Amino acid sequence: MLKLDKKTTIGWIGTGVMGASMLSLLQKEGYPTLVYNRTRSKAQPLLDAGAQWADTPAELAAQADIIFTIVGFPADVREVYLGEDGVLFKVKEGSIVVDMTTTEPSLAEEIYVAAKEKDVYAIDAPVSGGDVGARNGTLSIMIGGDQAAVDTVMPLFQIMGKNIVYQGSAGKGQHTKMCNQITIAGTMIGVCESLLYGYKAGLDLPTMLKSISGGAAACWTLDNLAPRIVDRNFDPGFYVEHFIKDMGIALEEASRMGLALPGLALVKQMYEAVKAQGHGKLGTQALILGLEALSNYRAV
Repeated sequence: MLKLDKKTTIGWIGTGVMGASMLSLLQKEGYPTLVYNRTRSKAQPLLDAGAQWADTPAELAAQADIIFTIVGFPADVREVYLGEDGVLFKVKEGSIVVDMTTTEPSLAEEIYVAAKEKDVYAIDAPVSGGDVGARNGTLSIMIGGDQAAVDTVMPLFQIMGKNIVYQGSAGKGQHTKMCNQITIAGTMIGVCESLLYGYKAGLDLPTMLKSISGGAAACWTLDNLAPRIVDRNFDPGFYVEHFIKDMGIALEEASRMGLALPGLALVKQMYEAVKAQGHGKLGTQALILGLEALSNYRAV
Protein backbone atom coordinates (compact mmCIF):
# COMPACT_ATOMS: atom_id res chain seq x y z
CA MET A 1 0.00 0.00 0.00
CA LEU A 2 1.42 3.40 -0.99
CA LYS A 3 1.97 6.03 1.66
CA LEU A 4 0.45 9.45 1.20
CA ASP A 5 2.71 12.49 1.41
CA LYS A 6 3.03 15.85 -0.34
CA LYS A 7 4.99 14.17 -3.15
CA THR A 8 2.07 11.86 -3.95
CA THR A 9 0.82 12.71 -7.44
CA ILE A 10 -2.93 13.19 -7.66
CA GLY A 11 -4.66 12.48 -10.97
CA TRP A 12 -8.10 14.02 -11.51
CA ILE A 13 -10.62 13.24 -14.25
CA GLY A 14 -13.73 15.41 -14.56
CA THR A 15 -13.69 19.17 -13.99
CA GLY A 16 -17.37 20.04 -14.01
CA VAL A 17 -19.45 21.94 -11.45
CA MET A 18 -18.19 19.73 -8.62
CA GLY A 19 -14.86 18.35 -9.77
CA ALA A 20 -13.10 21.62 -10.49
CA SER A 21 -13.72 22.93 -6.98
CA MET A 22 -12.74 19.65 -5.35
CA LEU A 23 -9.42 19.45 -7.18
CA SER A 24 -8.74 23.11 -6.47
CA LEU A 25 -8.87 22.34 -2.73
CA LEU A 26 -6.26 19.59 -3.17
CA GLN A 27 -4.06 21.91 -5.22
CA LYS A 28 -4.13 24.51 -2.45
CA GLU A 29 -2.74 21.86 -0.08
CA GLY A 30 0.32 21.53 -2.30
CA TYR A 31 -0.18 18.14 -3.93
CA PRO A 32 1.22 17.75 -7.46
CA THR A 33 -1.75 17.25 -9.78
CA LEU A 34 -2.53 15.89 -13.22
CA VAL A 35 -5.87 16.59 -14.88
CA TYR A 36 -7.91 15.24 -17.78
CA ASN A 37 -11.28 16.44 -19.00
CA ARG A 38 -13.08 15.88 -22.30
CA THR A 39 -13.20 19.65 -22.82
CA ARG A 40 -9.78 21.06 -22.01
CA SER A 41 -11.00 24.65 -21.65
CA LYS A 42 -13.04 23.65 -18.58
CA ALA A 43 -9.81 22.57 -16.89
CA GLN A 44 -7.91 25.74 -17.78
CA PRO A 45 -8.20 27.43 -14.34
CA LEU A 46 -6.73 24.29 -12.77
CA LEU A 47 -3.93 24.22 -15.34
CA ASP A 48 -3.26 27.90 -14.63
CA ALA A 49 -2.99 26.97 -10.95
CA GLY A 50 -0.26 24.43 -11.69
CA ALA A 51 -1.92 21.17 -12.73
CA GLN A 52 -0.33 19.23 -15.59
CA TRP A 53 -2.48 18.13 -18.52
CA ALA A 54 -2.90 14.50 -19.65
CA ASP A 55 -4.26 13.73 -23.11
CA THR A 56 -6.14 10.57 -22.04
CA PRO A 57 -7.25 8.85 -18.84
CA ALA A 58 -4.67 6.15 -19.55
CA GLU A 59 -1.85 8.69 -19.82
CA LEU A 60 -2.95 10.26 -16.56
CA ALA A 61 -3.11 6.90 -14.78
CA ALA A 62 0.40 5.99 -15.93
CA GLN A 63 1.80 8.97 -14.00
CA ALA A 64 -0.50 9.36 -10.98
CA ASP A 65 -0.44 7.56 -7.64
CA ILE A 66 -4.04 8.25 -6.63
CA ILE A 67 -6.64 8.85 -9.34
CA PHE A 68 -9.98 10.54 -8.68
CA THR A 69 -12.85 10.56 -11.15
CA ILE A 70 -16.11 12.50 -11.07
CA VAL A 71 -17.85 12.42 -14.43
CA GLY A 72 -21.45 12.35 -15.63
CA PHE A 73 -23.14 9.05 -16.33
CA PRO A 74 -22.41 5.34 -15.82
CA ALA A 75 -21.39 5.06 -19.48
CA ASP A 76 -18.80 7.79 -18.88
CA VAL A 77 -17.45 5.96 -15.83
CA ARG A 78 -17.19 2.72 -17.81
CA GLU A 79 -15.33 4.44 -20.63
CA VAL A 80 -12.98 6.29 -18.27
CA TYR A 81 -11.99 3.12 -16.41
CA LEU A 82 -12.51 0.23 -18.79
CA GLY A 83 -12.28 1.84 -22.24
CA GLU A 84 -9.41 1.48 -24.70
CA ASP A 85 -7.69 4.61 -23.32
CA GLY A 86 -9.10 4.14 -19.84
CA VAL A 87 -7.50 4.38 -16.42
CA LEU A 88 -7.08 0.63 -15.97
CA PHE A 89 -5.27 0.29 -19.29
CA LYS A 90 -2.04 1.85 -17.96
CA VAL A 91 -2.58 2.23 -14.23
CA LYS A 92 0.46 1.64 -12.03
CA GLU A 93 0.55 -1.37 -9.72
CA GLY A 94 -0.22 -0.41 -6.14
CA SER A 95 -2.03 2.80 -7.00
CA ILE A 96 -5.51 3.72 -5.81
CA VAL A 97 -8.47 4.76 -7.98
CA VAL A 98 -11.40 6.62 -6.45
CA ASP A 99 -14.64 7.11 -8.35
CA MET A 100 -16.69 9.95 -6.86
CA THR A 101 -19.33 9.89 -9.58
CA THR A 102 -22.80 8.76 -8.57
CA THR A 103 -23.16 5.59 -10.58
CA GLU A 104 -24.41 2.01 -10.50
CA PRO A 105 -23.35 -0.07 -7.48
CA SER A 106 -22.80 -3.03 -9.79
CA LEU A 107 -20.39 -0.95 -11.91
CA ALA A 108 -18.43 0.01 -8.79
CA GLU A 109 -18.11 -3.69 -7.98
CA GLU A 110 -17.01 -4.45 -11.56
CA ILE A 111 -14.32 -1.77 -11.45
CA TYR A 112 -13.14 -3.07 -8.08
CA VAL A 113 -12.66 -6.57 -9.50
CA ALA A 114 -10.93 -5.30 -12.65
CA ALA A 115 -8.61 -3.10 -10.60
CA LYS A 116 -7.74 -5.90 -8.20
CA GLU A 117 -6.56 -8.03 -11.13
CA LYS A 118 -3.94 -5.32 -11.75
CA ASP A 119 -2.98 -5.05 -8.06
CA VAL A 120 -4.76 -1.71 -7.84
CA TYR A 121 -7.17 -0.63 -5.09
CA ALA A 122 -10.57 0.73 -6.15
CA ILE A 123 -12.82 2.88 -3.97
CA ASP A 124 -16.32 4.14 -4.70
CA ALA A 125 -16.91 7.45 -2.92
CA PRO A 126 -19.91 9.41 -4.23
CA VAL A 127 -20.60 12.77 -2.63
CA SER A 128 -23.46 15.01 -1.61
CA GLY A 129 -23.49 18.71 -0.88
CA GLY A 130 -23.68 20.31 -4.31
CA ASP A 131 -21.56 23.13 -5.65
CA VAL A 132 -21.54 24.87 -2.28
CA GLY A 133 -20.13 21.83 -0.50
CA ALA A 134 -17.56 21.29 -3.25
CA ARG A 135 -16.28 24.87 -2.99
CA ASN A 136 -16.21 24.92 0.79
CA GLY A 137 -14.81 21.44 1.38
CA THR A 138 -17.90 20.40 3.34
CA LEU A 139 -19.16 17.51 1.22
CA SER A 140 -20.69 14.36 2.62
CA ILE A 141 -18.63 11.44 1.27
CA MET A 142 -19.99 7.88 1.24
CA ILE A 143 -17.29 5.26 0.84
CA GLY A 144 -17.05 1.66 -0.28
CA GLY A 145 -13.91 -0.43 -0.82
CA ASP A 146 -11.04 -1.91 1.14
CA GLN A 147 -10.52 -0.30 4.54
CA ALA A 148 -6.73 -0.04 4.12
CA ALA A 149 -7.06 1.91 0.86
CA VAL A 150 -9.71 4.15 2.39
CA ASP A 151 -7.42 4.90 5.33
CA THR A 152 -4.65 5.93 2.93
CA VAL A 153 -6.88 8.33 1.02
CA MET A 154 -8.67 9.67 4.12
CA PRO A 155 -6.50 12.83 4.49
CA LEU A 156 -7.56 13.80 0.95
CA PHE A 157 -11.22 13.07 1.68
CA GLN A 158 -10.91 15.30 4.75
CA ILE A 159 -9.84 18.22 2.55
CA MET A 160 -12.94 17.83 0.39
CA GLY A 161 -15.55 16.87 2.96
CA LYS A 162 -16.68 17.02 6.55
CA ASN A 163 -19.10 14.10 6.90
CA ILE A 164 -16.99 11.14 5.75
CA VAL A 165 -18.36 7.68 6.49
CA TYR A 166 -16.98 4.29 5.48
CA GLN A 167 -19.92 2.09 4.49
CA GLY A 168 -18.20 -1.22 3.77
CA SER A 169 -17.21 -3.27 0.73
CA ALA A 170 -17.14 -2.16 -2.90
CA GLY A 171 -20.47 -0.74 -4.07
CA LYS A 172 -21.68 0.17 -0.59
CA GLY A 173 -20.79 3.83 -1.10
CA GLN A 174 -22.98 3.90 -4.20
CA HIS A 175 -25.86 2.17 -2.42
CA THR A 176 -25.63 4.80 0.33
CA LYS A 177 -25.76 7.57 -2.30
CA MET A 178 -28.95 6.02 -3.65
CA CYS A 179 -30.47 6.38 -0.15
CA ASN A 180 -29.34 10.01 -0.22
CA GLN A 181 -30.93 10.69 -3.59
CA ILE A 182 -34.20 9.00 -2.64
CA THR A 183 -34.41 11.29 0.39
CA ILE A 184 -33.55 14.39 -1.65
CA ALA A 185 -36.22 13.57 -4.24
CA GLY A 186 -38.97 13.58 -1.65
CA THR A 187 -37.58 16.67 0.07
CA MET A 188 -37.29 18.64 -3.15
CA ILE A 189 -40.88 18.18 -4.22
CA GLY A 190 -42.01 19.14 -0.71
CA VAL A 191 -39.96 22.34 -0.74
CA CYS A 192 -41.18 23.34 -4.21
CA GLU A 193 -44.83 22.62 -3.43
CA SER A 194 -44.47 24.63 -0.21
CA LEU A 195 -43.18 27.65 -2.10
CA LEU A 196 -45.93 27.39 -4.72
CA TYR A 197 -48.59 27.15 -2.01
CA GLY A 198 -47.08 29.95 0.04
CA TYR A 199 -46.98 32.38 -2.86
CA LYS A 200 -50.54 31.58 -3.93
CA ALA A 201 -51.66 32.15 -0.33
CA GLY A 202 -50.14 35.61 -0.39
CA LEU A 203 -47.24 34.96 1.97
CA ASP A 204 -43.91 36.76 1.77
CA LEU A 205 -41.73 33.78 0.91
CA PRO A 206 -38.49 34.80 2.68
CA THR A 207 -40.52 35.47 5.83
CA MET A 208 -42.31 32.15 5.51
CA LEU A 209 -39.00 30.34 5.01
CA LYS A 210 -37.59 31.99 8.13
CA SER A 211 -40.35 30.31 10.14
CA ILE A 212 -40.36 26.82 8.69
CA SER A 213 -36.59 26.43 8.32
CA GLY A 214 -36.29 26.58 12.11
CA GLY A 215 -38.84 23.86 12.80
CA ALA A 216 -39.43 20.23 11.89
CA ALA A 217 -39.19 21.05 8.17
CA ALA A 218 -35.56 22.16 8.51
CA CYS A 219 -33.27 20.63 5.87
CA TRP A 220 -30.36 21.38 3.53
CA THR A 221 -32.67 21.86 0.53
CA LEU A 222 -34.75 24.43 2.38
CA ASP A 223 -31.66 26.35 3.49
CA ASN A 224 -29.70 26.25 0.25
CA LEU A 225 -32.09 25.83 -2.69
CA ALA A 226 -35.34 27.47 -1.57
CA PRO A 227 -33.68 30.93 -1.56
CA ARG A 228 -32.41 30.29 -5.09
CA ILE A 229 -35.95 29.47 -6.21
CA VAL A 230 -37.25 32.68 -4.62
CA ASP A 231 -34.58 34.57 -6.60
CA ARG A 232 -35.45 32.61 -9.79
CA ASN A 233 -31.84 31.40 -9.80
CA PHE A 234 -31.75 28.03 -11.54
CA ASP A 235 -27.99 27.83 -12.03
CA PRO A 236 -26.88 24.25 -11.46
CA GLY A 237 -25.36 23.05 -8.26
CA PHE A 238 -26.45 19.68 -9.59
CA TYR A 239 -28.01 19.17 -13.02
CA VAL A 240 -31.60 18.07 -13.54
CA GLU A 241 -30.44 15.48 -16.08
CA HIS A 242 -27.92 14.02 -13.64
CA PHE A 243 -30.55 13.76 -10.92
CA ILE A 244 -32.83 11.91 -13.34
CA LYS A 245 -29.94 9.51 -13.93
CA ASP A 246 -29.53 8.96 -10.20
CA MET A 247 -33.22 8.35 -9.62
CA GLY A 248 -33.23 5.88 -12.50
CA ILE A 249 -30.36 3.92 -10.93
CA ALA A 250 -32.19 3.86 -7.58
CA LEU A 251 -35.40 2.61 -9.19
CA GLU A 252 -33.53 -0.09 -11.11
CA GLU A 253 -31.81 -1.25 -7.93
CA ALA A 254 -35.13 -1.18 -6.07
CA SER A 255 -36.76 -3.29 -8.78
CA ARG A 256 -33.91 -5.77 -8.60
CA MET A 257 -34.45 -6.03 -4.84
CA GLY A 258 -38.22 -6.39 -5.20
CA LEU A 259 -39.02 -2.99 -3.67
CA ALA A 260 -41.75 -0.54 -4.68
CA LEU A 261 -40.76 3.14 -4.35
CA PRO A 262 -43.81 5.04 -5.66
CA GLY A 263 -42.73 8.40 -4.25
CA LEU A 264 -39.40 8.27 -6.05
CA ALA A 265 -41.09 7.16 -9.27
CA LEU A 266 -43.46 10.13 -9.11
CA VAL A 267 -40.70 12.68 -8.56
CA LYS A 268 -38.64 11.17 -11.39
CA GLN A 269 -41.60 11.64 -13.75
CA MET A 270 -41.87 15.26 -12.66
CA TYR A 271 -38.21 15.79 -13.42
CA GLU A 272 -38.62 14.07 -16.79
CA ALA A 273 -41.25 16.71 -17.55
CA VAL A 274 -38.87 19.49 -16.51
CA LYS A 275 -36.22 18.05 -18.83
CA ALA A 276 -38.77 17.76 -21.67
CA GLN A 277 -39.45 21.49 -21.21
CA GLY A 278 -35.79 22.10 -22.09
CA HIS A 279 -34.42 22.50 -18.57
CA GLY A 280 -32.14 19.48 -18.26
CA LYS A 281 -29.05 21.64 -17.77
CA LEU A 282 -30.59 23.68 -14.97
CA GLY A 283 -30.17 22.93 -11.27
CA THR A 284 -32.45 20.51 -9.46
CA GLN A 285 -34.36 23.44 -7.94
CA ALA A 286 -35.89 23.87 -11.42
CA LEU A 287 -38.47 21.29 -10.34
CA ILE A 288 -40.58 24.33 -9.43
CA LEU A 289 -40.94 25.02 -13.18
CA GLY A 290 -42.69 21.70 -13.72
CA LEU A 291 -45.03 22.30 -10.79
CA GLU A 292 -45.81 25.80 -12.04
CA ALA A 293 -46.70 24.37 -15.44
CA LEU A 294 -49.11 21.87 -13.84
CA SER A 295 -50.95 24.64 -11.99
CA ASN A 296 -50.57 27.20 -14.78
CA TYR A 297 -49.31 29.57 -12.13
CA ARG A 298 -45.89 31.14 -11.63
CA ALA A 299 -44.60 31.33 -8.10
CA VAL A 300 -42.39 34.26 -7.00
